[in-house]
Amino acid sequence: MAKYYIFITGGVVSSLGKGITTASLGAILEARNLKVTLMKLDPYINVDPGTMSPIQHGEVFVTEDGAETDLDLGHYERFLNSKMSRYNNLTTGKIYSDVLRNERNGFYLGATIQVIPHITNEIKKCIIRAGKGFDILLVEIGGTVGDIESLPFLESIRQMAIEIGKRKILYIHLTLVPYLYPSKEIKTKPTQHSVKELLSIGIQPDILICRSDRLVPKYERSKIALFCNVPEKAVFSLEDIDSIYRIPIFLNKQGLDNYICHRFCIKCPKADLSMWETVMHQKKNTIGTVIIGIIGKYTEFPDAYRSLIAALEHAGLKNRLIIDIKLINSQSLEFSDISTLKNLDAIIVPGGFGYRGIEGKIIAAKFSREKNIPYFGICLGMQIAIIEFARNVIGLMEANSTEFIKNCKYPVIAKISEWNYRKKSIFNTYKISTKMRLGNQKCYLKLGSLAYQIYNKSIILERHRHRYEVNNLFLNKIEKSGLIVSGWSHNKYKLVEIIEYPKHPWFIGSQFHPEFNSNPRDSHPLFISFIKAAHNYQNKKNF
Repeated sequence: MAKYYIFITGGVVSSLGKGITTASLGAILEARNLKVTLMKLDPYINVDPGTMSPIQHGEVFVTEDGAETDLDLGHYERFLNSKMSRYNNLTTGKIYSDVLRNERNGFYLGATIQVIPHITNEIKKCIIRAGKGFDILLVEIGGTVGDIESLPFLESIRQMAIEIGKRKILYIHLTLVPYLYPSKEIKTKPTQHSVKELLSIGIQPDILICRSDRLVPKYERSKIALFCNVPEKAVFSLEDIDSIYRIPIFLNKQGLDNYICHRFCIKCPKADLSMWETVMHQKKNTIGTVIIGIIGKYTEFPDAYRSLIAALEHAGLKNRLIIDIKLINSQSLEFSDISTLKNLDAIIVPGGFGYRGIEGKIIAAKFSREKNIPYFGICLGMQIAIIEFARNVIGLMEANSTEFIKNCKYPVIAKISEWNYRKKSIFNTYKISTKMRLGNQKCYLKLGSLAYQIYNKSIILERHRHRYEVNNLFLNKIEKSGLIVSGWSHNKYKLVEIIEYPKHPWFIGSQFHPEFNSNPRDSHPLFISFIKAAHNYQNKKNF
């Protein structure tokens, strides 16, 4: 059990930035030498986001222990030093699944299963488990107050104040304070109604954070405090600002963390936000701009590539460069010319699933390889590079992945169980689960390779999310033709983890997702090197 709990709810509309606000507050409290972790409660019925479309839900963030979680956990890890786990994301579907499993196993001794107490008890148990060993657990409640789906979560956090004690519980409500341009007025009524809805559930917010496109003036904050039954000093303004990494500094200057520590009677040092000041200094003092093309099929929905976009921005900070990201739909490359690729300083093909847009990604990989444009293939992007190389360098024109063409002539990418489907006697030596590889996996780097130079170590840990692998039966032909394997898995099957093309200035593919290990303070070595290569390519191109 955590020593203290902070619950963050949202009102009026969704997408106000609860996740980033929660992460920013966590960062400030962590900067006061407090041990902090965060949790996301999602109201949808899915057990986890793993099978959800990126178009609907955005990216799936993978934790070190292999959980497929909400993208907000990516924000949490980018703002905090502590790592998230499968216990930091909870869905309605997971709760009901666990309760029903317990019921089938006779755990409730024949009792009638109800939302109260069985569902709410399970929610509270999971919240307490997530906070074990921490000073403060911040819990973000997905959705908005008034949603039917969120009611069991809201009821659970209401009960916790009674069971644990109000002195250890604090409720923060994030709400919209819109500015109406025709009348030139800031309107507080939506916030009043949102708090009223929260009160009807039995929760009185202790702190209000008012989201607006401008600073909410003192008069409006006083009005909100009066109508919402909170102290005036507990009403904070969060306006639109130029960088999400400025939010910890912005909230700290208003005294949000001081108010919380005083409320909990916590004695701790003042927040040391020097690292965030360094980040903002790097953002202000840039020497140029590089154009990076992300070749994907969810390009109308940037949240599908949220961690990747963030990792590129982090590497830009380290190289003192502005990153101009172009989201290019891979299908458009299949039906039109490739002029959109010509102005890029580097190309990334990210992870993904399904055949749609694959040929366009292969076109992008070929263009990058032939034109010496820095190329970074991540997960599927690495597999795309293998397919393209097999077709256009080795001459295996029917090379493909069994994910796309089940019985393709040259399955250079396949599940391990499919590697030897034409040689059953050999197949028996490769019996392995075909379930998805998830979470941290060890990777051994080849001495002297570019990857080894970038990491400056021989063993690394990176996060995976994939089912298909490079087919080892084709590796001899691939490596003889000039592509090298510079990273291998730690298990006996020696799976390909990193590939390089030494004849190219910067051509790397990784089977893992390095973007999940990037943050604005440190960035990731692969991304730092990639952005540096993009800048070098730009300089040569413009020379």
